[in-house]
Amino acid sequence: MRVRAFFEAAKVEGVQSPYDTIHLKILYPAQIPESQLEKSIRIKPANPEKAPFPVVIFFNGYNCDAQQYQWLAVKLAECGLVVVLFNWIAKNLPGVISLTPGVDFEKMKPTIYRTAPTASALPALLAKLEQLQSEGILGGILDLQRIILGGHSAGGRVAIENADPHFFPSVAASFGYGLHTMGTLFLGYEPGTILPLPDSIPLLLMGGTCDGVIANNSDRYGVSPGNATTPVIRTFQEAITGGRNDSYLVLLDGANHFSIVDQLDSTLDTSLLDFPATQSQESFRLLMGEIISLFIDTHVRHQPQASQSLEQLLNTANPLIKSFERK
Repeated sequence: MRVRAFFEAAKVEGVQSPYDTIHLKILYPAQIPESQLEKSIRIKPANPEKAPFPVVIFFNGYNCDAQQYQWLAVKLAECGLVVVLFNWIAKNLPGVISLTPGVDFEKMKPTIYRTAPTASALPALLAKLEQLQSEGILGGILDLQRIILGGHSAGGRVAIENADPHFFPSVAASFGYGLHTMGTLFLGYEPGTILPLPDSIPLLLMGGTCDGVIANNSDRYGVSPGNATTPVIRTFQEAITGGRNDSYLVLLDGANHFSIVDQLDSTLDTSLLDFPATQSQESFRLLMGEIISLFIDTHVRHQPQASQSLEQLLNTANPLIKSFERK
C-alpha cells in the first residue's frame, strides 16, 4: 500500500511561547494516482480500502527527532493505519531545552501519580485528530475510537502509562521499546520503586539486552548499575496484573537502547551511555515492526490470522528474541 504524509501544527495550552507549538507529520495509506491530473495534485487522497483507519500516536525519546522513527510509521501505514509522528522543542526538563515526548513531571510525583495524565502533548494531539476528522484529506475516515499509543524510551513510558481509558476513552492499546516505570529519586520515590500502569487494555513492552541507557542510568532510581533488562522485566511483573492474555514482554537479544532508531544523530549526546548492539540494527527494526503491526492487528483490529502469526513469530526459535512472556 502506497504511503504519503502531510504536516500539521498544534498549540499546547498553558505553555509559554515559543515553546507551545508541536509540529506533526501524519502518514497515511494513499490512493495510487491513475491520471496525469491526479498525479499533479500535491496531497494525494487517502486509500479508502481499509478505512476507517485506527490511529497510532508515536512518542519519541528525548532529543530523538521524529524522522528517526519514520521507518516504523511507514511500515504501520502500509498495513492500513494512520500514524502521527511529532517534534516538540520545549523546556520539559528543568533548565534544558530539548526535543521532548511531553512529560508532566508534576503529575509524576508520588502524591499525584495515576490521578491525572502525565502526557502533556497528548490532549493537543487528540484535539488535532478531531480537527482532521472533520475536514481535509482524512475527513470522516479516521477511527478515533481505536487510538494506539506507542513510543521509545521516555516516550514509550509516556505511551504506556497514559493508555488509560479513564483519562482517554479512545485509547485501545499501547506499546513501547526501551523503557520501564521505576520512580526517580528526585521526584521523591523510594529506591527501586516500580510505578503501576493502567493495566486495562492490551500492552506490548519491548526491551534489549544491551540497553546501556537503562543500565547506566540506574542511579536515578536508587538501584545498582549495570543491568539492562531487570527494570523492564520488573515493570512487566509488578506494574500490571494481566490475566487477559493481551500483555506481552519481548526481550531482544543483543539490541541496545537505540535499536528502534534509524540513523542516530551523532551531533547529540543521546547515545553516549548506550552499549553496542551485537547484531544488525536493521534486523532488530524489521522484527520490531513485524511484532508491533501484528500486535495491533490482533488486539485492535481483531484479525484472527494476525493472532496466529503473532503467536508463531514469538514462539518460534529466533536468535534475535531472548525471551517472551504473556499474561
